[in-house]
Amino acid sequence: MNEINRDNANFLIKKKDSHIIFVNSPFCGTCKVAKRMLEYVEEALEEEKFYELNATLAPDILQKYNIMSVPCLIVFKNGRPVDRMYAFRSVPHVLKEMSPYLV
Repeated sequence: MNEINRDNANFLIKKKDSHIIFVNSPFCGTCKVAKRMLEYVEEALEEEKFYELNATLAPDILQKYNIMSVPCLIVFKNGRPVDRMYAFRSVPHVLKEMSPYLV
């Protein structure tokens, strides 16, 4: 998983292709569990698919895209949020929900 800052996130969001950004906080226990699930997905796919953004360092992005809580997995396509996930129930659930964006 590639860790990005606020400026990198804004650059990625504006690009014409799609990106999946994992918004989390280092102080959140649920975020740590969700991050491990995403790392497992990347290991299974043998490819890095997610970008990690520390929410505490990018409050403007949270406000702009109405990210209500962390952890949040948000999919951007052509500069717009097209999907988001707050509930990381299991690795199979993450794969099922994100599979359209992982290919």
